[in-house]
Amino acid sequence: MDNVVVFDRAGQGEPLVLIHGVGHRRQAWSPVVPLLTPQRDVITVDLPGFGESAPHENGYGIESAVEMFGKLFVELGLDRPHVAGNSLGGLLSLALGEAGLVRSVTALSPAGLWTPRQQRYALSMLRTHRLLAERIPERTARRLAATPAGRSMLTGMIVGRPDRLTTQAVLDDIRALACCPGFRPTLEQARGGFRFDGVVKDVPVTIAWARRDRILGRPKAAELRRIAPKAQLLVLPGCGHVPMNDEPELVARVLLDGSSLAR
Repeated sequence: MDNVVVFDRAGQGEPLVLIHGVGHRRQAWSPVVPLLTPQRDVITVDLPGFGESAPHENGYGIESAVEMFGKLFVELGLDRPHVAGNSLGGLLSLALGEAGLVRSVTALSPAGLWTPRQQRYALSMLRTHRLLAERIPERTARRLAATPAGRSMLTGMIVGRPDRLTTQAVLDDIRALACCPGFRPTLEQARGGFRFDGVVKDVPVTIAWARRDRILGRPKAAELRRIAPKAQLLVLPGCGHVPMNDEPELVARVLLDGSSLAR
């Protein structure tokens, strides 16, 4: 591939590719991976410009991401794997489903289904978190991350259960968000696009929205049915916008069930 895409792979069974959201990294899926690997060949990917993957020379739009994943699937010998994503990863999963490159789609609080007002709010919150990550001193971040109240202050807009995060995970996420070169070009691209207007009709789709999502408002069921007429629609109780650490057993079950619908 033209750009090096960093990924982890573990487990057995049908392949399941997991895609993180803006400012995050493949380790966002760490709480659920051990629950998936007994039944799935799990591939967690750092999107270009995030985590350990190099920036993308071809831009950060949906089309370039779909092209990148198509090449990655070929490189890894994956014939239409299952795919699941959170936030931006959910949007890209839907796009991969529309392109016919995957066997099933599971989207957790996907981006791109927003109204203009919701989009402005979500991007504003993401910029605020990036600014905090860039400016907070290491000593202050470590002190806050070591207490339940501090973890809530740092992450409460993103997750539903900050108390379940470890101090180290919070610190690692702050560093990753502060340093990722893909953040600004991705948000710049999102200002002029990143709305999913396609239809996923040839593969099973599960769309699960976090009940405590404070970043993206849940669209009406009719809007979700428009983009995926036969979609399974779920609500994740107790979860925030990034639900994997909040309720790992629940999220793992949603991913396993969603990737079983293609059989």
